[in-house]
Amino acid sequence: MKPPSKKLREYERRIERASELAVRYSFARAPLAFYEQIVRFQRELLSKLSAYSSGQSFVPANGELRSELNFDALLPSYPDFLAVVEAHAPGPLAKTAGKVSRQGAESWIASLNQYWTQGGKEQDGAGEEPRVRLDPLHEFLARGFLQGYAEFVSDAMPEPELDATPYVCPKCDSLPLLGVLRPEGDGGKRWLQCGFCGHEWSFRRILCPSCGEEREDKLPVFVAEQFPHIRVEACDTCKRHLRTIDLTKDGNAVPEADDLAAIPLTLWAQEFGYTRIFPNLLGA
Repeated sequence: MKPPSKKLREYERRIERASELAVRYSFARAPLAFYEQIVRFQRELLSKLSAYSSGQSFVPANGELRSELNFDALLPSYPDFLAVVEAHAPGPLAKTAGKVSRQGAESWIASLNQYWTQGGKEQDGAGEEPRVRLDPLHEFLARGFLQGYAEFVSDAMPEPELDATPYVCPKCDSLPLLGVLRPEGDGGKRWLQCGFCGHEWSFRRILCPSCGEEREDKLPVFVAEQFPHIRVEACDTCKRHLRTIDLTKDGNAVPEADDLAAIPLTLWAQEFGYTRIFPNLLGA
């Protein structure tokens, strides 16, 4: 595949923005510094994947993003990722990364496959067979490693044809991580960003992306003075919320990084009983 220069620039912007926000918000300095290390690894992995592909596509033959993992390309880099986490993560996560690094390829493949098939999807519904899920620390070790790969594959896939407004990602069936308001005309157009592969798809402004509530009085919006460009879009029907980055108010914002800096908004949502539709990489 052609070297993904656009995607590499996106990673550079995430790194630069995380560094900038860490100076601005001292309370978010530690998580942003850790996130920066993860993105640096993801950027390097992207370069390796591009070189490995040698003109071949990583898109599965059946067109299903989650159908398979290319372990020949991925697995040699997993020990490097675990080393980054062990060196820079908070204590419990660092300890888990060290333990996992000693378990070997068979264990790695099992946990990575498990997250690849289930990660980011809605919790079990009524009557469904319960899924065996990874605990939060092991899920991070799979999610942080596979996130860049999922974005790489997603970007190589064609845009899906949509007949309706999907509530989950049309490329991988994951829940949305963020809303993004991008300038359009005299206002902003709302997009949802997938929490698994990073794909964005357009979504109505006055509509809950969790339960479909569309009564405006049931959809409160909270904006803190500290973060005027970040909205907590809540729903009083399902008690879930989506964090939205408003690029019409701050065109320099980078959604993935700005989201991680907004720790007080997480505390506000929890205080008022709202649960995030899908938490970010650091669980906030």
